Amino acid sequence: MLDYVYPRYKVLRDADQCIKCGVCERSCANEVHRVDNDLGRVVADHMKCVNCQRCVVMCPTRALSIVEWPQVGNGSNNWTLSAMQDIARQAQTGAVLLSSMGNPQHYPIYWDHLLLNASQVTNPSIDPLREPMETRVFLGGRPGALKVNERDRTVVSPMPPRIKLDVPIMFSAMSFGSISLNAQKALAMAAQELGTYFNCGEGGLHADLERFGDRAVVQVASGRFGVDMHYLETAAMIEIKIGQGAKPGIGGHLPGEKINAEVSRTRMIPQGTDAISPAPHHDIYSIEDLRQLVFSLKEATRYTKPVAVKIAAVHNVAAIASGMARAGADVIVVDGFRGGTGAAPKRIRDNVGIPIELALASVDARLRDEGIRSRVSLVAAGSMRSSADVVRAIALGADAVYCASAALIALGCHQCQDCASGRCNWGIATQREDLTRRLNPEIAAERVVNLVHAWTHEIKEIMGGMGINAIDSLRGNRLMLRGVGLNEKELEILGVKYAGEQ
Repeated sequence: MLDYVYPRYKVLRDADQCIKCGVCERSCANEVHRVDNDLGRVVADHMKCVNCQRCVVMCPTRALSIVEWPQVGNGSNNWTLSAMQDIARQAQTGAVLLSSMGNPQHYPIYWDHLLLNASQVTNPSIDPLREPMETRVFLGGRPGALKVNERDRTVVSPMPPRIKLDVPIMFSAMSFGSISLNAQKALAMAAQELGTYFNCGEGGLHADLERFGDRAVVQVASGRFGVDMHYLETAAMIEIKIGQGAKPGIGGHLPGEKINAEVSRTRMIPQGTDAISPAPHHDIYSIEDLRQLVFSLKEATRYTKPVAVKIAAVHNVAAIASGMARAGADVIVVDGFRGGTGAAPKRIRDNVGIPIELALASVDARLRDEGIRSRVSLVAAGSMRSSADVVRAIALGADAVYCASAALIALGCHQCQDCASGRCNWGIATQREDLTRRLNPEIAAERVVNLVHAWTHEIKEIMGGMGINAIDSLRGNRLMLRGVGLNEKELEILGVKYAGEQ
C-alpha cells in the first residue's frame, strides 16, 4: 500500500505471564489493548500505541513491555526512516504534523558541556547542614539608588513591587485546557507549600485556583483568554506572553474538543469552539507598543504587581531583551528551544529557536554591558532537568528558573508526545473526566514538593562546595563554570573559560 505508515511502537506481551485480567484494556485511553474472548487472549493494535507506559506500569504480572517498531530504514543517513514516515503521513493527509513536549533532536545540550567549580584549600567550602544557606530570590524591578534614613538605617526609597521566592524555581506556564484542573491544582498546592509560584498559562485562572492567587502568575497572551480585572487583581505577578521556546513566532491552538464547560467558563469563550491565539499581539508591533501594554497593566493594578514579559530564545534575543527592559518590564523570561508544549507544528518545534544556555548568557551580558541589568530580573526556561541545570542557569545570569516538564514527570508524565490528542492516560494533558480522576492532586502535589525539596538540598550542597552561601552570590558568577567539548565561539558567547584554564 502506498499510504502505509508503520506503527511507532510494538507491544510485547509475555503469554506465560498474561492472566487476561483486562487491566491493560481498561487503562488505555488509546484503545490499544482488547481482550478477545473468541481467541482466548489479549490482542494489541500497535498502530495506536504512543508509549505512555500506563499499561506497563499497571499490569499486575509485569507481562508487558513496549519497544520501538523493529522496521529498519534504507541505510541512508539523509533519508532516515523517521523522515520518510513523516512524508508518508503528510502525503496521506495534507496536514501539518503536530507534536507535543520538547525538541527531541540531537542538538548539543550545553548544560552537559558546563562543569561546576568547587572550593579547595584557599577558598574553604561551606557545610550546608551546619551553616545557613540563602536560597531566597526576589523578582521584580529595582530602584536605581537607595535612600537610607541615617538615624535608624531604614530604607526610605519607594520600592517597586516584587515577589519573593523561597527557592529559585517556579512552575512554568501550562494552561487549563492543555492540562487538567487536577494537574494545575497539584502545581498550585506545591507552589504554596514551597513558597514559590505557578503560572496558570494563557487559559485563564479557574475559580477553584483563586485561593492560590497569591502564588499565581497569570498570563496576558494574544488571545486574551480569561483576562479581566478580577483575573489581574487575583494574581501575584502578571506575565505578557510574546512567545514560547517550543514554537517561536507562532500562536497557539487548543482544539474545540478540549473546550468543555469548565474550560469555556474559565477562558470566556463558547464551548466546543477552537481557542486560537494569534501569532502576534495585534496591539504590539514595536517596543513602544509593548511599553504601552506594560504600563497599562501596571496602571490597571495600581502599580502593586510586577509585570513580566516572556519571549522565545531567538538569534537577536539580547537586543529584544534590552528593549523590554527599557519598556518597563520588571521581569524578563527567556524560553529556550527545548521547552515543552501541549501542541506545536513538529517542524517549528524541532527547527526554530536557539538553546536557552546561549540565549541566557547573551541576554545577561547585553544588559550588563548597557548598565541596565539591575533594572530587571531574569528568568530562564526550557528544559531544566536537574538541580545542576538550575545552578548552571543562575551562574549564567538567571535570577530564577521556570520548570514544567520536570514537574509533569513528577506528576506521572512519561513524555509520550501525545498531549494534543487529549487522551493522556495519566490524567495530566486531558479533559476527559474518566482520565482526569486518575490524577490525585494531593498525592501529585506531594511528589512535586519532594522533587523541589531534593533539588533545593542539592543546590545548597553545590553552592557549599563552591564556597558560596547565597543565590545572590552565584548569580552571573561564570567563574564557577568551565566548558568542556566546546569551541572558542561557544565559550565566548557563554562567557566561560575552558576546563583547566586559570
